[in-house]
Amino acid sequence: MGEQQWPQALWLVRHGESAGNVAALAAEASGEGRIDIATRDMDVPLSDRGERQAKALGAWIGEQPKDQRPTAVLASPYTRACQTAEIAMAAAGLTNVEIAVDERLREREFGQLDRLTKAGIIERYPGEAERRGFLGKFYYRPIGGESWADVVLRLRSLVDTVSRTCTNERLLVVSHQVVVLMFRYILEGMREQEVLAIDREVEVANCSLTTFEFDPTAGRDGGLVLRTFNDTEPITDEGEEVTEEPDVPVAPR
Repeated sequence: MGEQQWPQALWLVRHGESAGNVAALAAEASGEGRIDIATRDMDVPLSDRGERQAKALGAWIGEQPKDQRPTAVLASPYTRACQTAEIAMAAAGLTNVEIAVDERLREREFGQLDRLTKAGIIERYPGEAERRGFLGKFYYRPIGGESWADVVLRLRSLVDTVSRTCTNERLLVVSHQVVVLMFRYILEGMREQEVLAIDREVEVANCSLTTFEFDPTAGRDGGLVLRTFNDTEPITDEGEEVTEEPDVPVAPR
């Protein structure tokens, strides 16, 4: 067996509840076609509850044995992800661990459908709604936006970087709902229908934890093996509420 090429552990966290999640939920509930967000998606902050979720996650991390805590952190450059990482690491007492930002972890880009609800998409772009229904969410690319397959492409580059630069680290990654799913798709060698089945069954919760651990017996030279998925106990153990609002725009499953 060759030299280890992976982190010792990879922890994937979806950001805490954001103001955008709250606005999307309100728009869907009221039947509005457009989500009321004043800022760019990149600049949408955490909600008050999202900040509490991040703090709860960090408190849980700080309670883990020292040799089980993160030694490196990567975050999406979007405000809500950076805030989640910063709040969590401060609450864990790990302010000495640098938080690096990588744009390959950013949210999927929605292009022309940005800030539209399901009703808004059908009303304004019925042809796009029909095309998406035919292609499916993995390969459908909105005009000016990204498909899930596009997200996979940039994440494969990131995974290659991590395998070379984070060997033996315990790496915490703070990102977005689809990014968490696409990490599973890559690391577990899934196919389209497998990851879509997971997506139909589970909504990745805010500040949930998905963990992989290095297993020297996995594959020819060892690899990362899934240990937990969408685990919300770290925040419920600290008495915080779980939220599962999908990232905008909300579209048919």
